[in-house]
Amino acid sequence: MESSGTNMQILNRDIIKYIAVFAMLLNHVARIFLPTGSAPALVFEFIGYFTTPTMCYFLVEGYRYTGSKKRYGQRLLFFAVISQIPFSLAFQLNNLNMIYTLLCCFLILVVKEKIQDQFLQSVLSISLTFATMVADWALVAPVFTILFHDSGGERRGLARGYIVGYAFYAFAMIQSYMIESGYAMQEAVLLGLLSGTGIAASAIVILFCYNGKRARRGRTFSKWFFYIFYPGHLLVLYLLKRFVTG
Repeated sequence: MESSGTNMQILNRDIIKYIAVFAMLLNHVARIFLPTGSAPALVFEFIGYFTTPTMCYFLVEGYRYTGSKKRYGQRLLFFAVISQIPFSLAFQLNNLNMIYTLLCCFLILVVKEKIQDQFLQSVLSISLTFATMVADWALVAPVFTILFHDSGGERRGLARGYIVGYAFYAFAMIQSYMIESGYAMQEAVLLGLLSGTGIAASAIVILFCYNGKRARRGRTFSKWFFYIFYPGHLLVLYLLKRFVTG
């Protein structure tokens, strides 16, 4: 991403990823332990939505700069598989997990790079997008991935991507609050707009605070921590829930 030339660019990639991981943890704590729709649950969930666009941005960036796209894809596949049981136990869902969704996003990037025929590229990208309907971060992560990819890393393009992604997500959440949760229209609109707070925070961090660098130390640790933490924290949260509820 091109530099904005501001003195706010103090966060490297690994620090931002750790922030995203913490935000995700808050979201999952809310989903597992807090009453659905309660004020604390909504606050934690909204903070957690920082994670989706942030990880999609770094997926696009990582795909561009990785030394081996094959190994990158293999890592995503491996952790998507081993994360499924902890995910299902923690949330009591039959859906597939977030790393599966990121794998679909990765494959969209492969399609965009390898398939030259625009019609076939569009068909495959749309198919992979809808393949996430059975998983966490359904549709939202692929949309952000495509928007960030098409921006080419250019700042204005990224800003447009965030705006479009926010609008897409807020509209989807408004529909969800009205149809699935039974909120009145005004409440649903307010909650839908507020649910994009994490997305707005991600935009601010990536556009103005990210310095385009990695941490100087602990790169290998951080690389594997981000993969291992996902199934690990879900298993811990599941065990805590079993202990609390008996």
